[in-house]
Amino acid sequence: MTVNRSSTISYGMGGTPSAIKEAAYTMFVLLFYTQVLGLGGTEAGFVLFLGLLWDAVSDPMMGAWSDRFKSRWGRRHPFMVAGALPLGLGYLALFSPPEWALADSTRLAAWLLACSLWIRTAITVFGLPHLALAAEMTQDYHERSRLLGMRSGFLFFTSIIVPAVSMLFIFGETAAGQDGRFISENYLSFGWFAAILTWVTAVISIVGTRHYMEATRIDPHRMPSSEGLTGIAKDFFSTLKNRNFRNLLYYDLSASASYGITATLNIIAWTYYWELSATEMAIVMAGPVCLAVPAALWTLGPLGRRWPKHRILATATLMMILDILWLYPLRMLELLPENGHALVLALVALQNLFFVYFFVLRSVSSSSIAADLTDEHESTSGKRQEGSFYSVLSFAAKLATAAGPLYAGIALDAIGLTEGMMPGEIEQGALTALVWAMGIGIVPLLVIGWRFALKVSMTEEQLKEIQENIRNRAQAST
Repeated sequence: MTVNRSSTISYGMGGTPSAIKEAAYTMFVLLFYTQVLGLGGTEAGFVLFLGLLWDAVSDPMMGAWSDRFKSRWGRRHPFMVAGALPLGLGYLALFSPPEWALADSTRLAAWLLACSLWIRTAITVFGLPHLALAAEMTQDYHERSRLLGMRSGFLFFTSIIVPAVSMLFIFGETAAGQDGRFISENYLSFGWFAAILTWVTAVISIVGTRHYMEATRIDPHRMPSSEGLTGIAKDFFSTLKNRNFRNLLYYDLSASASYGITATLNIIAWTYYWELSATEMAIVMAGPVCLAVPAALWTLGPLGRRWPKHRILATATLMMILDILWLYPLRMLELLPENGHALVLALVALQNLFFVYFFVLRSVSSSSIAADLTDEHESTSGKRQEGSFYSVLSFAAKLATAAGPLYAGIALDAIGLTEGMMPGEIEQGALTALVWAMGIGIVPLLVIGWRFALKVSMTEEQLKEIQENIRNRAQAST
């Protein structure tokens, strides 16, 4: 059945909790724990990376469990309900470490790790079933893109707007002229903001998609039947038999790693290289998003009718490669006015506008292709494993995105950015090294991702043929 606008918006809003988590970790956690609380950059990056060891267990378990789950409320919604409340509570703990943790770097690192494990578990419980729900709400090639486009729009819009609003109203300069980003108490206010927004949007998504609970209940013979941890591992790795999915997975690994590094180092570059104030940073983040996200969602329909999803994916990635660092050579060649000039602010915002536009296009295309590949998998195996497919991609994205804080933490130590340094106090050599660190960490990964995107293929005609095979199999079994 056709998904109406209200359900589409409600589903899309379910991407907001994941976006809040990404915004917190890419924009604030590293800055808070290193520059404000004094934890070493390498130590903080390594601790954040350690959280992925739990993801290696929780993601496939969650995906396999939701695929097999039987209840009157379907396979997805019970988990979404169970994950929402703990997720909000995790932010309150993350941004308010107790005094005993602040007294020692080892204790502080342990607190960061514990909070990260809590938050990662909660977002897995909510986010994976929510993502898998898209493939069950509709089977239409273009409608899946619209549905996941709405989710990606909310996800990316939130991941930028939340930091922008926070910069304006939480981390702004005090009356005494102190930079609010370096005041510890402000981060607890951000924790409350993140928690409340998480709870509100999660409830709206759960209630707004409740009519599709029936669509998530399927015949037992279409569910994975293997049992125990061995069965879960079997389900997890069975998805890799699909060649299209393997290429999509390799693409997502590369693209997600590049995004993690970009998002983490952008906040450092905007603060120290371009010397943006909190207000200017809010403009750079919020302004482009308000234009680029609607533009991407509006052009997705015409592009989808002209090009298959895999071509949109490859083209968007190529454009991101061209956009990522073009502004920095202009500064190095002294072709730009001094920091603080309106032209500098406008160009930084323009660069971010292009980045957001093409990122949304590539994100929607990747997620929508994954939904189509769950049909391809059922056509060849006879089993519905939306949760397992998205758990593989989710784990890969988490693994790769975590490379951002890990790489950034090491880079900050290597170039000499330490606790307490303020904008304008950094030597030019260190700023140039920061740009090189961005280029070395981001561009090769995007090139690798682009190469794998060229190997993925899923057209509307292919999907219709796949779904016809599934219907014929179902009729033959009755």
